Amino acid sequence: MDFTLNEEQKILQRNVRDFSEKEIRPIAGRIDVDEEFPWDSFHKMADLGLMGVTIDPEYGGTGGSYIDLAIVVEELARVCASTSLIYVANISLTANCIETYGTSHQKSQFLTPLVRGQKLGAFALSEANAGSDVASLRTSAIKHGGDYFINGSKTFITNGDLADVIIVFATVDRKLGAKGISAFFVEKNSEGFSGRNERGKMGMRGSTTAELFFDDCKIPSINQLGEEGKGMNIALATITSGRIAIAAQAVGIAHAALATSLKYAQQRQAFDQPISEFQGIQWMMADMATQINAARLLTYQSADKKERGEPFERESAMAKLFASEVAGYVTSKAIQ
Repeated sequence: MDFTLNEEQKILQRNVRDFSEKEIRPIAGRIDVDEEFPWDSFHKMADLGLMGVTIDPEYGGTGGSYIDLAIVVEELARVCASTSLIYVANISLTANCIETYGTSHQKSQFLTPLVRGQKLGAFALSEANAGSDVASLRTSAIKHGGDYFINGSKTFITNGDLADVIIVFATVDRKLGAKGISAFFVEKNSEGFSGRNERGKMGMRGSTTAELFFDDCKIPSINQLGEEGKGMNIALATITSGRIAIAAQAVGIAHAALATSLKYAQQRQAFDQPISEFQGIQWMMADMATQINAARLLTYQSADKKERGEPFERESAMAKLFASEVAGYVTSKAIQ
């Protein structure tokens, strides 16, 4: 399978790269040090149409492919990992989930504003004792009349405390286990809802990561996303697609580390020559570049399978696993 980019994808790549270098790179260091959410960049990305790159034009998107999404994420991550994470949470986890499972009314109310940059989205699944073991989540949603009342908490939620619309997963019947989980839209101003930014992270500090709290949080029944009891299916399917974007993010981070290493090696002198002339350094960089290309191809393969409507669960998991390990390997070598 040839994953050579077509002309439209090359233009997309070039445009995002130019935007990232001009608008994001100058502030990337500052927002990481200051733990500052880059609202200006967020709105400018929306103005470029990036927030709807995979979304149907009916809702303001450009109707692109998941390879297009991978291109955008990689280019953003090359310059600022925080910005790429904000972007992934907004489009890959939130907007794409709404497009897939939302009603026409929900798409008009929530999806279109996300695509236009008028609202920020978040995906609230993880809890203190329910990370990988999603079925054991404790947040509950009890129906009274025409409303649901949500009680519980979520943790490690990207964009969570700043988001205008949050997809929250809660159990309507704990005895049913995974089959008792449903998904709901919770808006920022909902009664009984609050969020707290978890400051002091080791990295990606420009992206807010939050704890969310629900104390008899009242939401109308029309804010249920998908069928009752189908929340687990929605969560897992969304995460499976989201792994493609996370893999692309890791590729971008690794590529940035390689590019920085190469620039340094060409400038650093030892024994009257740049250290890039030493074979040991060249071998190290060749290994880094090879690993990055392999990770990118795995990412594109999983995106291509999704676009074709073929099973891609294994491929997206492999891409995320391998690309994240490559990012760790390459950044470690870059320090050396």
